[in-house]
Amino acid sequence: MIMKITEKKELDNMHTTIKTIKELKEAGYVSKSIKDELRLNLIENIKNKKVSFKGIHGYENTVIPQLERAILSKHNINLLGLRGQAKTRLARLMVQLLDEYIPVIEGSEINDDPLNPISAFGKEQVLKYGDETKISWLHRDNRFYEKLATPDVTISDLIGDIDPIKAANLKLNYADERVIHYGMIPRANRCIFVINELPDLQARIQVALFNILEEGDIQIRGFQLRMPLDLQFIFTANPEDYTNRGSIVTPLKDRIGSQILTHYPENIEISKTITKQEAKLQEERVCEIYIPEIAKDLVEQIGFEARNSEYVDNKSGISTRMSITAYENLLSTAEYRCISSGSQKTTIRFSDILGVIPAITGKIELVYEGEQEGAAFVAEKLIGSAAKTLFFNYFPEIKKLKHEEESDPYDAVLDWFFESGSFELMDDASEDEYAETLNKVVPLDALINNYMSQLDVRDTLFVKEFILWSLVEKQKLNKQRILKGFSFKDTFGAYLSGL
Repeated sequence: MIMKITEKKELDNMHTTIKTIKELKEAGYVSKSIKDELRLNLIENIKNKKVSFKGIHGYENTVIPQLERAILSKHNINLLGLRGQAKTRLARLMVQLLDEYIPVIEGSEINDDPLNPISAFGKEQVLKYGDETKISWLHRDNRFYEKLATPDVTISDLIGDIDPIKAANLKLNYADERVIHYGMIPRANRCIFVINELPDLQARIQVALFNILEEGDIQIRGFQLRMPLDLQFIFTANPEDYTNRGSIVTPLKDRIGSQILTHYPENIEISKTITKQEAKLQEERVCEIYIPEIAKDLVEQIGFEARNSEYVDNKSGISTRMSITAYENLLSTAEYRCISSGSQKTTIRFSDILGVIPAITGKIELVYEGEQEGAAFVAEKLIGSAAKTLFFNYFPEIKKLKHEEESDPYDAVLDWFFESGSFELMDDASEDEYAETLNKVVPLDALINNYMSQLDVRDTLFVKEFILWSLVEKQKLNKQRILKGFSFKDTFGAYLSGL
């Protein structure tokens, strides 16, 4: 059955009915370049108010409009930004802007267009079989190629080389084009080709990309091939790479149509949305875990603190993956306690935040001062800084010095510790024991009622512990690690204990 292109539905079903070039022509198929595909499908999405880059948050008014303009301009694109800024994710989502299926000459290594073959094999097939040449259909999911640029990448890997085994099997001499083994780029003809970390690619390899980007020419071991490859190139690069490992050679940079700068989330709400979307095992826990909203804020704030920390090399970037893995560790810390105690449910505690330290230490690059202090120390420092920052979103400033007659909202809490002496929170305390211990600090209730009157009752215990840790950060209380928990004391009592 020969389909006429009268309706979109018929066009979508061509891959199930059309098997030869003759049927393809009769159906009225018109070849398009990959850049035209991307452009036309993007235009359709824009007209229909359809989101083209689903799952990307925080770029709605910055990166995505620039990326869409580059697609409309039919440019090759360089995404420039620090690690963990969704550069590769953006590139992969561009696949959804391709036509669902395209026809290729059956058996072609480089996805030859049946109406415009460019390889020796494709041309031979059309010359031999004419309109009866068999075609197959390539789905858009198979039209994405990705290569991480490393110093050991060769021209043969990317472009190709002479294959002596093929020459022997086909009984061809080395002057015949058919002895060529194509590299990744020719095999990605009519596809999206991504080169990640472009500056890591050796300069001589970058030079080999000049004509491919500009003219579509490739040269393999002296073969001067006029192969107008049809590719959408996307490069990714880290600006720090320009000084640390390599650079993008100027002539290549000149041939990349659009360079788009990516960035980290601009606020905690965007960051939380990303973490919620990407974190794994949230719904697969063996016990029920309640997570106060302020605990989620705290996990995200750690990343913001790290990007401004004197101990952290912020030029290397603080990936959003740090917040994602920290959140997963936070849940696992509570789950571990739940399993150990045989409980069926638990609530995140502030002390659980210390369980995220392994997720932080592996994700930050330290400057000299940070190396001297150690990664674990810096991680704890970042947690403390995050607590301080969030604390003042809800409670008044903690003054180091005040007049004798001046009232302080924290005096009642500090007096309680002065009079009570020792106060201990144990790691393995049951939910009832944990609540009973914190509720002993009665002045905390008045503080919360005055400044967080709308607080969800389920978040109360977390906030009480949060206040204590924040008072420690402001040196109003003293905290010490004991065998299986933490001991809190007023600073004077801690001083006397030290003596």
